[in-house]
Amino acid sequence: MAIADPLYLSEAGVSRAGWRMEAPMSHSAAVDERSPRIPVTSPWQATLSGLCASLVGIGLARFAYTPLLPAIIDAHWFAASAATYLGAANLVGYLAGALLARPLTQRVSTTLVLRAMMLVATAAFFACAFPLSFLWFFAWRIASGISGGALMVLAAPVVLPHVPHARRGLASGLIFAGVGLGIAASGTLVPLLLRQGLEQTWLGLGLLALILTAIAWTGWPRHPAAVPPAPHAARGTHPTRQLQALYAEYGLNAVGLVPHMIFLVDFVARGLGQGLDAGAQYWVLFGLGAIVGPIVTGHLADRTGYGSALRLAYLIQAAAVALPMLGLGSSGLIVSSVIVGAFTPGIVPLVLGRVQELLAHHPAAQKGAWSAATTSFAVLQATAAYGMSFLFTATGGDYRLLFILGASALILALAVDLTISVMRGSRE
Repeated sequence: MAIADPLYLSEAGVSRAGWRMEAPMSHSAAVDERSPRIPVTSPWQATLSGLCASLVGIGLARFAYTPLLPAIIDAHWFAASAATYLGAANLVGYLAGALLARPLTQRVSTTLVLRAMMLVATAAFFACAFPLSFLWFFAWRIASGISGGALMVLAAPVVLPHVPHARRGLASGLIFAGVGLGIAASGTLVPLLLRQGLEQTWLGLGLLALILTAIAWTGWPRHPAAVPPAPHAARGTHPTRQLQALYAEYGLNAVGLVPHMIFLVDFVARGLGQGLDAGAQYWVLFGLGAIVGPIVTGHLADRTGYGSALRLAYLIQAAAVALPMLGLGSSGLIVSSVIVGAFTPGIVPLVLGRVQELLAHHPAAQKGAWSAATTSFAVLQATAAYGMSFLFTATGGDYRLLFILGASALILALAVDLTISVMRGSRE
């Protein structure tokens, strides 16, 4: 029987390792087993491309700016207030990129958009080496944010349908490990580059992004893949209420991450009086957690299902975010930094997998739902960042309030998930 879809996964097309993929055969080729099969992009190549995309577009383009901010101010490139706005520009661009990604793919191929966005992020690094004016710098920071938002929405959904279902959680984790690698680089590689100078640091990051873009260039899948039904998915009508709840949960999770993402170093350095060096050490721990987090959460989801893994993630995060205000000393801070760092990118494959799980029988709606989830995350993250910054200033530097708000948001996310589960169970 001929297969209509240009690319599909069959038992013969996936090796025992689960990471080899072959093109389908026509009817005549199926009859003649001697006919050659045409290889297409393998799942591991596509996964590597996804990892490079998240590393360039988010890991480096967003998080590398954190250690560069003091250097930009010290070098008198921009005043402190202006430099802060430049940091926020990336978040604004990220939201725009998340919104524009799908409309762009309706005009040109997704692969072309992915390649273009990685090139834009790379160009932004080189452009920022030359602070010609505030508007110049601001525009390129916006552009880097747009590329990050688009890559977040498009990369993983393009790759994962080509991966055997039993390995999708792990593959998703590997893709978003790029975010963690970028966070780790912000605490290790960037300080080393800064010894050569600020301009050289931007150029070095641009060169690294260019290399990663070249690695990813030919790894993107050339054709769409047929997606078999997920074993954890519930059959039935379109799960609108569950999706709306998931969007809210993902946004609340973003709020819960803000205290550590923005205030962790400052809390250790000034709030605890341990200095910037100690604060930087905890940021490195945060980054180390971020490297392994997506892989661990993805593997967990492969074993338990995405719904159960998400509920466990909300609970663990709430406890970890609350730890700094309990005064448990360095041990508590270490645990808190590593765990929250792990879930900063680690929550992403769980939510993406849950979207695909809920819409297993509505594959055409998956990309739109993931775009909506990413937008919810971006909006609430930016809102929480500005809101908590305002509260921090208004309260005279009350770190405890920030951690309370973050933990509360995560508890609320868990409550929303449990409520929807109970309501769904009662109807069934």
